[in-house]
Amino acid sequence: MTAPWPTDIKLKKSERAIEIAFDDGVRYCLPAELLRVESPSAEVQGHGQSQKKTVAGKANVAIETLEPIGNYAIRIVFDDGHETGLYTWETLYRLGRDSDRLWTDYLTALERDGLSRE
Repeated sequence: MTAPWPTDIKLKKSERAIEIAFDDGVRYCLPAELLRVESPSAEVQGHGQSQKKTVAGKANVAIETLEPIGNYAIRIVFDDGHETGLYTWETLYRLGRDSDRLWTDYLTALERDGLSRE
C-alpha cells in the first residue's frame, strides 16, 4: 500500500485550521489547536511514548504560515512561536483519521493534569 499523498492543502486563517485533501478522496479540516498539541516535535512528543507532554493553553493558537519541506512534509509556524515539528503527509493523514480519539485523549490528559485549554 502506498502512503497517502496530498492533492490540496489550504491554510484557513480565519478558521484557525488547515484543510488537506488526499489522493484517496479523503479531506480533513485540522484545527490549529489539535495540530499544535499533537506537534511531531521532540518538544511535544519527547523521545518516546512515555515522554509525550500535555500542552495546555492553546485554545486560541493560530497558524501563521505553512512552509513546504521537500516533497514529503510541511512546517507549521504557529503564532505562539512554535515551528519545530515537521508534519509529514502520513502524520497529517493520521491526525485527520484519528482526530476524534486524539481530541478525547487530549481533553482527558488536561483534566488529569489539572490543566486548561485556555
